[in-house]
Amino acid sequence: MAQPTETAAQLLRNAHQSLPDGGLAAKLALAEREGRQLRVKLGLDPTAPDIHLGHTVVLQKLREFQDLGHRVVLIVGDYTARVGDPSGRSTTRPVLSGEEIDANAETYRQQAFTVLRSDPELLEVRRNGEWLDMRAEDLFRLARVATVAQILERDDFAKRFAAQQPISVLETMYPLLQGYDSVAITSDVELGGTDQTFNLLLGRDVQRAYGQAEQVILTMPILPGIDGTDKMSKSLGNHVGVAEPPEEQFGKTMRLPDDAMDAWFSLLSIARPQGDVGPRDLKRALARGVVARFHGDEAAAAAERHFERLFVTHEAPDDVESFVIAGDDEGMVFLPGLIAEAFGRSGSEARRLLAQGGVKLDGEAVATDALALPAEQLAGRVLQVGKRNFRRLERNGSPAA
Repeated sequence: MAQPTETAAQLLRNAHQSLPDGGLAAKLALAEREGRQLRVKLGLDPTAPDIHLGHTVVLQKLREFQDLGHRVVLIVGDYTARVGDPSGRSTTRPVLSGEEIDANAETYRQQAFTVLRSDPELLEVRRNGEWLDMRAEDLFRLARVATVAQILERDDFAKRFAAQQPISVLETMYPLLQGYDSVAITSDVELGGTDQTFNLLLGRDVQRAYGQAEQVILTMPILPGIDGTDKMSKSLGNHVGVAEPPEEQFGKTMRLPDDAMDAWFSLLSIARPQGDVGPRDLKRALARGVVARFHGDEAAAAAERHFERLFVTHEAPDDVESFVIAGDDEGMVFLPGLIAEAFGRSGSEARRLLAQGGVKLDGEAVATDALALPAEQLAGRVLQVGKRNFRRLERNGSPAA
């Protein structure tokens, strides 16, 4: 059996920081002496419908604790979401309705199972509305744990205060409410991103105030979004959702800048190809790894073929949208009008595309001087405008008005 120090070192791989120093090994040793599992906590506020790859960095670390036999407590923050986590925010978060939060919470719970083991001995899923719907007297006790000066030490609060930007009293309560989650479930270890360090440390203060042993905190690096710079976030539109279709996951990953690939391979624990592999093939391997994790190897291979057809050879995908054509009294179809209607372009733009050779039928360029073709010649063929816009033409047999 591995010693606690060895196990701790294993768990700290890819982690950013663990506090206090040596605390994780001590917790593992204590759990071993007491013959029990560690209770390892992660809180997620369901402020959006889907979990993305950024969430899975921490979820995968939780899975490592599960694989060692410890119990993960996943807290869906249905009440803290009503407050809004101010971490990294320069403004107050928008308020979601209770219905939106409840719907998102169920989605979060289901999608977390794409990473976590659902064994009830290794996973406990809770909503913090179970304990945060508290009496005013209990809320006052919690509010006494921290001072205003301590809360304003937070980097995001400090910046907003210095810039005379509004900070609501409710926002200042958020770190305390998150800390109380640790009391409610008797947390031994809490995980979060590096942007959560203040909240996680304050959770130790809250536990101490309530007479509990203080949790160890473990922070994970932040996964950059597909822009390669900002934190992955649905609000920034730079995310890859775990429930997105394989083709979308693959295509989004292929937009990642080359200099961000190392972080993705490392933080997502995707096997990196060995040897002298160019950036293009390296990124394809990364995209296959992302898709395979959530949809399987066959789906990953199919997504790569789809990407090849659509973005490399510019062939039509399998699921091309149909468009019904109708010839005039002589059975002819006016091509600029067809292009304008089928693809939402203006007539002048349609004429320009034709003149520039930017229109194809079944992959063959339409003659630049062709303004009309017989409907019979168009029916059943794929009309292509540009590199990635396709319509499968069908005929209904009725003449145009």
